Amino acid sequence: MSDTTFDLVVIGAGPGGYVAASKAAQLGMKVACIDKSYLGGTCLNVGCIPSKALLESSDLFYRAKKGLGHHGIGQGEVGLDLQAMMARKEKIVQTMTKGIEGLFKGRGVTHFVGTGQVRAPGSVAVQGSDGEQVLSAKHILLATGSVPVELSNLPFDGKHIISSTEALTLEKVPEQLVVIGGGAIGLELGSVWARLGAQVLVIEAMNQILPEMDQEMARQLERLLKRQGLKFLLGAKAQSAAIKKGQVTLTIAAGDQERVETCDLVLVAVGRKPCSAGLGLEDVGVATNERGQVLVDTQGRTNVEGIWAIGDLVPGPMLAHKAEAEGIAVAERMAGHAGQVNYEAIPSVVYTHPELASVGASEEDATAAGHEVAIGKHQFRSNARAHCMDDIDGLVKVVADARTDQLLGMHILGPQASHLIAEGVLALEFGASAEDVARTVHAHPALSEVVGEAARDTVS
Repeated sequence: MSDTTFDLVVIGAGPGGYVAASKAAQLGMKVACIDKSYLGGTCLNVGCIPSKALLESSDLFYRAKKGLGHHGIGQGEVGLDLQAMMARKEKIVQTMTKGIEGLFKGRGVTHFVGTGQVRAPGSVAVQGSDGEQVLSAKHILLATGSVPVELSNLPFDGKHIISSTEALTLEKVPEQLVVIGGGAIGLELGSVWARLGAQVLVIEAMNQILPEMDQEMARQLERLLKRQGLKFLLGAKAQSAAIKKGQVTLTIAAGDQERVETCDLVLVAVGRKPCSAGLGLEDVGVATNERGQVLVDTQGRTNVEGIWAIGDLVPGPMLAHKAEAEGIAVAERMAGHAGQVNYEAIPSVVYTHPELASVGASEEDATAAGHEVAIGKHQFRSNARAHCMDDIDGLVKVVADARTDQLLGMHILGPQASHLIAEGVLALEFGASAEDVARTVHAHPALSEVVGEAARDTVS
């Protein structure tokens, strides 16, 4: 029988849970982490990492298919080995999973394989292959993440109407794919299969893709994705689906019009919901809201003493790096240190090509908050490094307060935007002005020069 008394028991080994467990152990706490099947959670196993692996592979295929003759590179016919592409994706996942296993061993975190249920404050039952064990702990951290939202009129069947999980493991490229939802997940997976040869239609209920992001940047990305072959139907909703002879007939309402689309697969990507079933929250009185999210204070504490929650399980953006930041901060607080998360400086990234990355306020949000805004923009097509990379689409947009020059937001549509946005995150974290960013010396030639030029454009 293994030891069952800990300072901290973490339920969930996703980005928030495993990072919190590791940090707490580093701070001298005795820690256990429970997960039913694999370390790394949704993000590592059926989310962020496998999707990015397929995005990279499919982008290389798409570029090679278009031809590299203008680079002076001759090549023969380009073929697709989907099985090899999927095998590479799985190898990356396994490598990263083993990395977490090594991290746990190195820091002394005990990993329990099974499901965790809170029986009482300070008590967690683990149901595993060897039966039930009851763990006791001073602190319990809930970090069970989220699952895809299912539409009642388009229930998942795993074969014709699928979630993002199944979209990462298709055995062949569909001829026609309809994606319900124009958010990050739908656009990324739609891009993967469009690059590999599928005809992709994206249906979004709102009048723009990525409704929560800066409108101008979202429109620009839509234009570029259309150029890559994706089609969009905005302000529309899927009403029903009928499956016949392996095909899905989808009835769609667009305004006062109704239309029918026939396809091989329907990917429903309309968001995610907290994974709280079976945690025993009601039995111990942990408060939740109407969406099933666990309610916490500014420190990550629930209303029940000794029980904390982070990540997709609590209100806020459902982002792996947000969960990681919360996990570290909560572990620090449990250990008596000052942990902090600046929610105004959490970036969001859409890993299409080009990437769209954002941090802080959009132009619309800044205006609605009462700021007189100063906008700075600069195009990648004016950047020498972008031309050398053959990647000139997109722009950087900086939003600042016109009176004080305080930086309010930064939005980057272009190559390596996920890397470049770190400058905006750091600037917001330290309360920088647009002029601070403009006067920061950027290496030449580099894509980051576009960030500096956009900031300079806001300074009068």
